[in-house]
Amino acid sequence: MPSAFRRAVEGLRAVRLRPEIEADPTRPPQRLAPYAYALEAAVMDGEDELADGRLVLLHDPAGHDAWKGTFRLVTLVRAELEPEMAADPLLPEVCWSWLTGAFEARGLAYEEASGTVTMAGSHYFGGLAERAPATQIEIRASWTPREGAGGVPDTGTHLAAWCDLLCQVAGLPPSPPESPKGPGAGTTSGAGVVSLPQRRGPQQQ
Repeated sequence: MPSAFRRAVEGLRAVRLRPEIEADPTRPPQRLAPYAYALEAAVMDGEDELADGRLVLLHDPAGHDAWKGTFRLVTLVRAELEPEMAADPLLPEVCWSWLTGAFEARGLAYEEASGTVTMAGSHYFGGLAERAPATQIEIRASWTPREGAGGVPDTGTHLAAWCDLLCQVAGLPPSPPESPKGPGAGTTSGAGVVSLPQRRGPQQQ
């Protein structure tokens, strides 16, 4: 394992998360890059799951033309919305701005950001007709983190910014920032953000 990738993974593992966030390592994709690390996270309100997501760190020591770097972060974030929020035609643009705003709030440098924001509605019939209509929002994105000393990006702060996005989508208010105790060691909160006012978590498959 290259030293730069090992240090980048250590940066992810060093982050202290908000108590509402439960996160665990998971099996990473095998064919996207020579080295990969992934984690899954969910925002919980007691027994209720408000939002969930996956963050993958990719590394190609030889570099990648499309990435314009040797590291790439890939994410999926999703949550179920209340009907009044799902009706807002500007919601996709707002959700994308939450991702870029989370980076800016933490002073992160990044390149080649791309992604999609998708809303999908479900209506139930027959034996499921008693269920209320549901709309899920899904954010898929990837970006190249700026590499620092030794060619290692500040993955901890990128994870913290990603958790800010996850909490916003879940409808949690931002928590006050704390003084970091190392790269990426601050809380997963952002300042000056507006959260999505919903409390319905993704349905379990």
